[in-house]
Amino acid sequence: MHQLSRVDARRIAVRAQLLDRARPDGLRDVVRGLTLLQIDPTAAVAPNAHLVAWSRLGSAYSPVELDAALDKRDLIELRSMIRPAEDIALYRADMASWDTAKPGEQMGWRASLRDWVRDNDGCRRDIIERLTESGPLPSRALPDTCVRPWKSSGWTDDRNVTQLLEMMVLRGEVAVAGRIRGDRMWDLASRVYPDDPVVPADDALRIRNERRLSALGIARVRGPECPVEPLDVGEVGEPATVEGVRGTWRVDPAQLGQPFEGRTALLSPFDRLVHDRKRMVELFEFDYALEMYKPAAKRRWGYFALPILHGDRLVGKVDATADRKAAMLRVDAIHEDVPFTKRMTGEVRGELDDLARWLDLELAL
Repeated sequence: MHQLSRVDARRIAVRAQLLDRARPDGLRDVVRGLTLLQIDPTAAVAPNAHLVAWSRLGSAYSPVELDAALDKRDLIELRSMIRPAEDIALYRADMASWDTAKPGEQMGWRASLRDWVRDNDGCRRDIIERLTESGPLPSRALPDTCVRPWKSSGWTDDRNVTQLLEMMVLRGEVAVAGRIRGDRMWDLASRVYPDDPVVPADDALRIRNERRLSALGIARVRGPECPVEPLDVGEVGEPATVEGVRGTWRVDPAQLGQPFEGRTALLSPFDRLVHDRKRMVELFEFDYALEMYKPAAKRRWGYFALPILHGDRLVGKVDATADRKAAMLRVDAIHEDVPFTKRMTGEVRGELDDLARWLDLELAL
């Protein structure tokens, strides 16, 4: 059982997320190291996938690199996560058995999804036929012949085709072949995914957990169920405790005893260093929430405040907005959770200068 201080744990997490001073060599190293880039449509500063890449690579990174990697299928979008193409083989076994229960397993809520897909098998076949003939196509160009509508209390109500496509992704039948002005273009998975050998389900789960732990550095054995990417890592790695934090953790042994040299970075609110808010509080003791869904009068830090990393600590937030019409990166506030030293102030300003340069905007403080 490894006994870690909070400083040890934070440094492991920062280094694993490629946010220490030793920057990655390029985009491919970033995506392989992090295992994914999350796609999110919010672009108050920049789209999340690009902002995460910039946080690691700086202004040398160009969004064109990501577009080119997706076009070449070096990277592939799977359930709004951009992953290395070779990792798709780690999901194919689960796709093949998505609508069947394993021995002794209860399908739970998945049974209702399976039944809905089965009830609309005719529409599923119609979509496959259309894509076979004409793909890739946007969802609006695909036939809606569902006999049982999708019912929801939210925005997905009656969105039969888009919901069926999501289930067909889980079944390994269709995939996102690209995007045009943000719209997903759908095609047969056999035309999009690499023809790599399928990794058996149990082996694939272990490898995914190992890769996730490598990207996080330190994580819990079990966590809340997440619809796409878990926060926990099972029994991979080695057990550890963190001083002042209850419970046990799993730590990547490759990260133990490594030197640490930090830097200052501005992070996306969806960055994996802060994505698990419970882990963020336990290890970094950082008070943060994404406030874009709150009324303006109730926001403490701003619509899309960027957490500030300094060394192994999260020390504040930047309330910034990319005003592209005015060609300015507007910084309305820099919230200091701890008093900034002159050096910290200078490094935060340097990151803002770099962010503005990368966005091709003038910095307005």
